[in-house]
Amino acid sequence: MTQKEKVKVLAINPGSTSTKVAVMEINMNTSEEKEIIKSIFSINIKHDTKKIDTFVHITDQYQWRKQCVLDELQLNHVNISEIEYIIGRGGLIRNIPSGIYRINDVMLEDLKTGYNGEHASNLGGLIADDIAKHCGVEAFIADPVVVDEMEAIAKVSGHPLFDRKSIFHALNQKAIARTYAKQKEEKYENLHLIVVHLGGGISVGAHRKGLVVDVNQALNGEGAFSPERSGTLPVGDLIKLCFSGKYTEQEINKMVVGKGGYVAYLGTNDALEIEKRIEAGDIEAKFYSEAMAYQIAKEIGAASTVLEGKVDAILFTGGMAYDKRFIATIEKRIRHITSEIKLFPGEDEMRALAFNIYLMLKGEIPCKEYR
Repeated sequence: MTQKEKVKVLAINPGSTSTKVAVMEINMNTSEEKEIIKSIFSINIKHDTKKIDTFVHITDQYQWRKQCVLDELQLNHVNISEIEYIIGRGGLIRNIPSGIYRINDVMLEDLKTGYNGEHASNLGGLIADDIAKHCGVEAFIADPVVVDEMEAIAKVSGHPLFDRKSIFHALNQKAIARTYAKQKEEKYENLHLIVVHLGGGISVGAHRKGLVVDVNQALNGEGAFSPERSGTLPVGDLIKLCFSGKYTEQEINKMVVGKGGYVAYLGTNDALEIEKRIEAGDIEAKFYSEAMAYQIAKEIGAASTVLEGKVDAILFTGGMAYDKRFIATIEKRIRHITSEIKLFPGEDEMRALAFNIYLMLKGEIPCKEYR
């Protein structure tokens, strides 16, 4: 799609109280993974929570956050007229297959109304589109959390009023899967992988030949508990709690997302703090850390059955993948599945966004239209 040797990309990734912004240069004349993308400028803009609280809806923050981004770029002498592509973190839009999507009017409307719910990531596409129009370039999103490639059989919940949903760390999972494939000089579309994202939320995806055919609903529904999420809860007990009159709907939602997991058991969502407490001899911290590892291992085992035992590799990513003790606790339960267990600690979402632009320009993935 392009004959240029180097291309500048602006990536925008809004979080609940901050907005990550990065300008990256893509080298189109190399296949060496470390040389493809060079970071020129990056910043994590911290927002005043009191200011955020003045907005009724997340999308009401759009113009204010956009101006924060523009101000920081100007303050750091970034010439936005040199930007050739802009990509935002995709939000809670309609469930779509994996890929890179050109932002259009239908998507903008779904981002504004919160088609699948309100989330700060909804602002990514809105801000990217507005700045792109100002610069006279195109704007995109890639692999939002609502990527849905699940097979029909995987969506059966047990009752016709409910379907299992695909909400997970699609951007990071897909990027790590492709990175591994490139390292092995293999096509992602030829591999059977289990990818495990270990962050504030935990997702375990079964990747069959380029498609995530099953994955736990990592936001507020299923799977292992995480530093701040409860994961799967006993349904009967949860129903009783909902009708006990002791808690509001908002309070119960907070138990599931935000005040579940480590927060509920140990009073913190900081996995690094838990690690230090374990090193200091905290028996309770060690117990709940091992319980989380136990649940993650069970999810991995379940994903292996989805792939009928044919697993080329298990890949770990996210911040908790840095904790070797924690990974070892999981690994001892899953070694029988495959000997190929690889760590890709951290989560470089900004690079993952730019990498999707690279793949599109190289013609390795198509640019899709959102409908």
